[in-house]
Amino acid sequence: MAKSKVAKRPTRDEFVLEELGNQLIEAYQEESEIVLTVWGWEEAVRGKIDQMDSRTGKVHIKKSGDITKVPFMDIMQVNYPRD
Repeated sequence: MAKSKVAKRPTRDEFVLEELGNQLIEAYQEESEIVLTVWGWEEAVRGKIDQMDSRTGKVHIKKSGDITKVPFMDIMQVNYPRD
């Protein structure tokens, strides 16, 4: 029985990752609400950055008191909500 292959996360160069990091830092400092497109997740993650944990490599997004921990390497895009 063949194992179903999980699609590999697309690789991005350092420039793209640095740009993502800069966008996250800016949103964190300005306490802006953001929408993250996360690789392998069906729904985008929306909220404010509560914490950026360099030890685990996860970005903690807070929305209505709930925290969602998103692995930095899985973040594909950072956007600002349009509404």
